[in-house]
Amino acid sequence: MNTQNALQLELHVPDFELAKQFYRLLGFEVVWERVPEADKGYLILKNDGGCILNFWPGTDVLYQQAYFQNFDKATKRGYGVEVVITTNLNLEALQQKLTQNGVKVVEPLIKRPWGLYDFRIEDPFGYYLRITTPHDITQSNNAVE
Repeated sequence: MNTQNALQLELHVPDFELAKQFYRLLGFEVVWERVPEADKGYLILKNDGGCILNFWPGTDVLYQQAYFQNFDKATKRGYGVEVVITTNLNLEALQQKLTQNGVKVVEPLIKRPWGLYDFRIEDPFGYYLRITTPHDITQSNNAVE
């Protein structure tokens, strides 16, 4: 069994151009894209830390799915979800760049009790993002004790 990309995160967003513009600030580049039309469309982004984000267009087709019919279209898409993005970029400089570009910083850069530095932001679609340095989350020392 091939376990590469065994778990994928797919974010539903109404605007691929805004997603590309925002996530480029975080060091992501387009891997490939299929422009949204009818019930098709997909966008794959990847950063230097090996993080891959998949995007599905949040078109009317999305809201016809049984699960998404339960929510108003204006509901923040990321409520209750934290997306962790690791990067080799200088976190202090990255936070400053994002702030200068009007990105909402939810929690500023600090050293966490488990020893890693991170900061938290909100993307244009309401997703809650934690930006941190690369680490192995399977190691228990990377969790609050």
